[in-house]
Amino acid sequence: MYTPKHYKQDDWDEIQQFIKTYSFATLVSIGDEYPVASHIPIELETNFDDETVLWGHIARGNRQWRGFRDQPNVLAIFQSYNSYISSSWYQEPEVPTWNYQAVHIYGKLSELSEEALRESLRRLVDKYEQESECPVSMDSLPDAVVEPQLKGVFGFEISIDKVEASYKLSQNKSEEDHANVIEKLMGRGDTQSRGVAEAMKRSQNDES
Repeated sequence: MYTPKHYKQDDWDEIQQFIKTYSFATLVSIGDEYPVASHIPIELETNFDDETVLWGHIARGNRQWRGFRDQPNVLAIFQSYNSYISSSWYQEPEVPTWNYQAVHIYGKLSELSEEALRESLRRLVDKYEQESECPVSMDSLPDAVVEPQLKGVFGFEISIDKVEASYKLSQNKSEEDHANVIEKLMGRGDTQSRGVAEAMKRSQNDES
């Protein structure tokens, strides 16, 4: 991923938190003719060997999984909010741009054992059911519901071989321009703009 030095994020703790927060990812693999991609939750986990890896699953009806054995090298892309940045917000003439945060994880994909697949699904459900009024769990669901679903998914683990993180948050602008961009984004009121503005504030606080 193209990342100018002032946008490069190297803090692994920060990157891990980003992945955990924005875990709905794009999984890209090598296809017969073109790259193949799926949009799925991919979780940062510690496996049974105490290694930090990515866990996920796709439906066996999704033909992407059939290529993993011959082409195991994959890319997982994690993104948060993004927003157009008008150059009218700068003190000096400049072209418009776009602010965003993205993390790319490169690694080799392998199939999860049945035990690991069950554990990955258990952790996934527990994570996202925390805020539910009446949370469900894998253990609370009847076997008649769970077992057919398990047979219908391909569980996978991705080793973390290479990490690239780009936080493009107007770091190359003056304090005045940076503050004005935040103000203008907050004034828009939409979720994407406010999300970028909050990320800019956090980034500014981390640097101070």
